[in-house]
Amino acid sequence: MSDSLNDFVKKNREAFDQREPSDKVWNAIDQSLPAMKQKSLWNSVVVWRVAAMLFLGLSIYLFVARPSSVVRKPEVAQMQREFSDQEMFYSDQIAEKVAFIDDLNGTFADDQFTQDFQKLDAMYQVLREEMKTRPTEKVRDALILNMLVRIDLLNQQIKRLEDANKKERPEQSSI
Repeated sequence: MSDSLNDFVKKNREAFDQREPSDKVWNAIDQSLPAMKQKSLWNSVVVWRVAAMLFLGLSIYLFVARPSSVVRKPEVAQMQREFSDQEMFYSDQIAEKVAFIDDLNGTFADDQFTQDFQKLDAMYQVLREEMKTRPTEKVRDALILNMLVRIDLLNQQIKRLEDANKKERPEQSSI
């Protein structure tokens, strides 16, 4: 029986292709089909894949970019104790050099040295406050570097003052 149907379709193929069903037939077919629901955007696989990729990317960024210099509380206490000792040592050296300059010159001369020293001192105060609020190794290192730069600046000023005093002494002895 299926062979006879196949033969019939093959013989009349052109007749099937030439005719189209009327609009009335298409409307009846359309009404008999179940209503198509609109797809929700949240049910889309593509949206979930994109969301998963964004979550993965954000997670990797936060894991890699987290501050590596943030230390735990016991380490913070140890770091602050060490810094306190270093600060005391360098502060004593700075105070000695300032006193020595005061003895040589009486006061700081109003020149570039005074301005640089005041800027470094202001930066030190800002860093000191940062160390109190958010202690990190970077802040500690910046504070120590600031003190070393101030000591170097004081040493340069002492050398200038001593050179100036040497120039004045030969003139005074000839008078």
